[in-house]
Amino acid sequence: MADTEHPSPRGQLTVTTTASDGIRVITLNGEIDDDTAPALHQAITAHAVDEPRVVVDMRDVRFLDSSGINALINGYRALNAAGGWLRLAGTPDAAMFVIRLVGLHTVIDCHTTLHQALNA
Repeated sequence: MADTEHPSPRGQLTVTTTASDGIRVITLNGEIDDDTAPALHQAITAHAVDEPRVVVDMRDVRFLDSSGINALINGYRALNAAGGWLRLAGTPDAAMFVIRLVGLHTVIDCHTTLHQALNA
């Protein structure tokens, strides 16, 4: 799969998609909020049927709100329905606080590094 990059409408989030051994890796840089969450959801679900295994590299995420949580949940559901999975990697402390607060870490596997997420 070719690398693709999709900036959000306001440029607050860059979403880059690559592939590694049949796993899509979605690398994020910026803020995930009401304006940018649709770009994340689109990146996760775009190839859910053909490539349902996805790792989201969160290490450069500076902000995450409920819109981002919803994008992750809906992406997880779409991938799960296609027989795949969603994993998060390198989530910064502030974003991880939000993920833990809502209990998302009990549904979506969270890993410290991209390497760990790819090899789990």
